[in-house]
Amino acid sequence: MRISFDTLQSEFKRVLLSLNFTDEKANLCANIFAENSRDGVASHGLNRFPVFVEFIKDALIDPDAEPTKQNGFGALEQWDGNLGPGMLNARFCMDRAIVLAAEHGIGCVALKNTNHWMRAGAYGWQAAEAGMIGICFTNTIANLPPWGGTEPRLGNNPLVIAVPREGGHVVLDMAISQYSVGKLNQYKNNKEQLPIAGGYNSAGELSTDPAEILESKRLLPVGFWKGSGLSMMLDLLATVLSEGNSTAKITKSGKEASNCQVFICIKPGNNLSVQQAIDEVIEYTKNSQVTDGGFVAYPGENTLRTREKSLKEGVLVDERIWEKVRAL
Repeated sequence: MRISFDTLQSEFKRVLLSLNFTDEKANLCANIFAENSRDGVASHGLNRFPVFVEFIKDALIDPDAEPTKQNGFGALEQWDGNLGPGMLNARFCMDRAIVLAAEHGIGCVALKNTNHWMRAGAYGWQAAEAGMIGICFTNTIANLPPWGGTEPRLGNNPLVIAVPREGGHVVLDMAISQYSVGKLNQYKNNKEQLPIAGGYNSAGELSTDPAEILESKRLLPVGFWKGSGLSMMLDLLATVLSEGNSTAKITKSGKEASNCQVFICIKPGNNLSVQQAIDEVIEYTKNSQVTDGGFVAYPGENTLRTREKSLKEGVLVDERIWEKVRAL
């Protein structure tokens, strides 16, 4: 079913106000959840909202907390999220990185003691809308076996790279697992198979069955051993730069809370040649001969199409989860 963006946003806000969020914070959080579903990422929009509420009730998220600055070294800053809402901490820190990049040409903000930031790409779009190249990543609870291992020891540590572009920003938003846990659950709830193998079943065989993969806890890293190495490096960077918790410590706590994130902004040139170079890369890539029924899209292009359709026809929602939220 489809519902209007405003209806979705107002329902989220109603629930958050009942949990003692201020009007401003409730509005910001509700807007982010609604925008995530609007852009086709329901796994970190509507579908994730009940989990967010559960974490608040379990005191893993403090609605009143504000980030506090720990250190500043020119273009580099360290902040403590104080277990505040992850998406608000993330928006704040990306804003700080934007300000630092405007002053120094580059800005890097490392954040510790924060919470799940929902859709990682939201902060790439935030940077691009400000005219900045944006790079951000987070560590997570262990949910990805290292290459050659069978037990989760790495996080799927989402990575975002965004480049501002007239006519449509280029925004890569990727988990280091072939499918995020949220996406696997979405396929499972819809009783759908994955388009390509996303992990292993209990017998150690590659599988397109999301339920089998979730049960075995053997998600497939992108690029096989390369994705495994990238996941470890992102965890190392997030932990070292923020001086916060590693995936190992987060996992030992039993809940995905008090994790670390890094936000980097770079101020690009704003002359015509820069935009021409971006367009050249995109046009050359998109001019590839396609497979039958195939379509070459640059990162973020499908998001813009989904956004346009959602605003015109309504946001696509899972009716079961929508009713669950309405009952909160």
